Amino acid sequence: MKKKKIGVYICHCGGNISDYVDVEKVRQSVEGEDIVFIAKTTMFACSDTNQRDMVDDIKANNLDGVIVASCSPKLHQLTFRNVSIRADLNKYTYVHANIREQASWAHSDNKMGATEKAIHLVKAAIAKARYADALETNKIKAKKAVAVIGAGVAGMKAAISLAEKNTEVILIEKEPFVGGRVAQWDSLSTTTETGKNMVKRLYSELTKHDNITILTNSEVIENKGSVGNISLKVKRTPRFIKASACHPDDLKRAIEVCPVEVPDEFNFRLSNRKAIYKNYPSEYPQIPVIDVKNCTRCGECEKVCKAVDFTEKEEILDVEVGSVLMATGFDSYTPEYGEFGYATSDNVITLPQFKRMIDTQFDKLTYNGKQIKNIAYIYCVGSRQTDGENTYCSRNCCTSTIHAAVTAKQKFADINNYHFNRGLRTYGKQEILYADSLRSGDIYLQSYEDGLPTVITEGKKTIVKINDILTNGREIEVEADLVVLVTGMVPRADNTIGSLFKIPKGRDKFYNEVHMKLRPVETVIDGITIAGACQGPKNIAESVNSALSAATKSYSILSKGELETDPLVATIDPEKCTWCGACEAACPFDAILKVEKDGKTIAEINNTVCKGCGMCAPVCDPDAVNLIACSSKEIMSMIDALV
Repeated sequence: MKKKKIGVYICHCGGNISDYVDVEKVRQSVEGEDIVFIAKTTMFACSDTNQRDMVDDIKANNLDGVIVASCSPKLHQLTFRNVSIRADLNKYTYVHANIREQASWAHSDNKMGATEKAIHLVKAAIAKARYADALETNKIKAKKAVAVIGAGVAGMKAAISLAEKNTEVILIEKEPFVGGRVAQWDSLSTTTETGKNMVKRLYSELTKHDNITILTNSEVIENKGSVGNISLKVKRTPRFIKASACHPDDLKRAIEVCPVEVPDEFNFRLSNRKAIYKNYPSEYPQIPVIDVKNCTRCGECEKVCKAVDFTEKEEILDVEVGSVLMATGFDSYTPEYGEFGYATSDNVITLPQFKRMIDTQFDKLTYNGKQIKNIAYIYCVGSRQTDGENTYCSRNCCTSTIHAAVTAKQKFADINNYHFNRGLRTYGKQEILYADSLRSGDIYLQSYEDGLPTVITEGKKTIVKINDILTNGREIEVEADLVVLVTGMVPRADNTIGSLFKIPKGRDKFYNEVHMKLRPVETVIDGITIAGACQGPKNIAESVNSALSAATKSYSILSKGELETDPLVATIDPEKCTWCGACEAACPFDAILKVEKDGKTIAEINNTVCKGCGMCAPVCDPDAVNLIACSSKEIMSMIDALV
């Protein structure tokens, strides 16, 4: 058998590696290995210049494979596989050694130890390279259709972008109306367009595309298959209103006679709505809906409106797509009982409630029958918590609050705004709003994290106190007619859909992308992309940008009609397998099937779903499971090199 010729490239990574690892010593230690034909160091292995040099080396020396010792393979394994392809090598002969995260960063206090560990890691990669075979990808046909889950601004924008690329789109929204959070707002910061007009414009664009199917009042209840061929079951709850027989006057009377009233979540519980409702012009489609959870089936609405139809049945729809784009949005933080007077004082509300108030009131600003003059805004409620889970900054609350305060002052007479904050973050062009607020006379009072403002209720009075660091710790108190708690963004409380698709979450509990810079809208689940505020706090512009990115990525997956899937998967030896079910239980991707073969029950791998994670291998007692490119022979040779 011909002896392999391998090229080894050891990266300085600027100084990230070479500051703690003697890269020249690593090179000298491995250049004598029998299969190493070239051993070089490079300042930045991922640079275009070095990539070109690698291609030239491979071609000039007829190398059989390459090893790059650099950062995590999560960042640049794909980069160097593509280098192999450009040099006419099979990309699976490339082996990656991580000497940054696993050596230099892990042992920055011990340069000698970090260097020795790096040498062993590279030698282990060389041992693996001895057995690295040329592999061929698995090819499957892909359905050119995308399910977009969530019809807020991000979901609608993604659906429009995909439809313009001649891709079939199924837009699935759990609520009866599209628009998400933006539909709840009138004025928006840094734009003259209102929230309701934005939703109207996007909905109008959606309805122009024949290849977009909008499913409202619908939710995904089952997910099967894998990228390219994903089967969804969608439960669609009827509106109980026949659109064809829908006469506005009759429906208005039907709403009037309905005896059931419940808090209106769209209006942040500031008012009530009926069990049959369509209360706001920004709710699309503009067809009322009956809230079956609260409807008593008294029949009063049926007496005055022929459009009401309680014979409509719930449907289960089968949807076949090639990719899923998740745009399920966020929830606003709900303060704890008593947090800054929430739910214990009649004068304390949240920022979303306040925004609805100033959008829907005119002439005078009132709350609980009292005219509002002095408003105290308490920032970072539910964000940057020192004694809670939400340690992150929600980023957009400062801008939203200052915009609301400026709007209130412009719209209503004699408003005084007091901003109790821990440092403001109106980034980018939003700084203009902060300047407008200062010019209009708003007062800013600042505290440290360990000296938060306090809200005290004395009879009908509400007083906010703070030790203001801007006046050298002086205690200042404001008698406020209204206290607005600036609540941040939190992940959706109902994460059923995330669990169904097994989308990983970060420490902040939002959906997690593979890499914030290199793969910002992809998840580790092939074919599942994320967009908008479901992956972290974003404003509208940022949500739209991520939606367009996710739409482009979803399209790129399916555009050719055929997918190549990674061949690095598990394999089953049918002679050894006795089907105990342990591998099926251990598999996090549902990639193992129970099948009958030649009169014997054994396990079988679904190659399009399997990720080659190896969870099944250690639980197999008869050792019937093996991993391509991570066989026992390869792993044992790497262990020998390490020890």
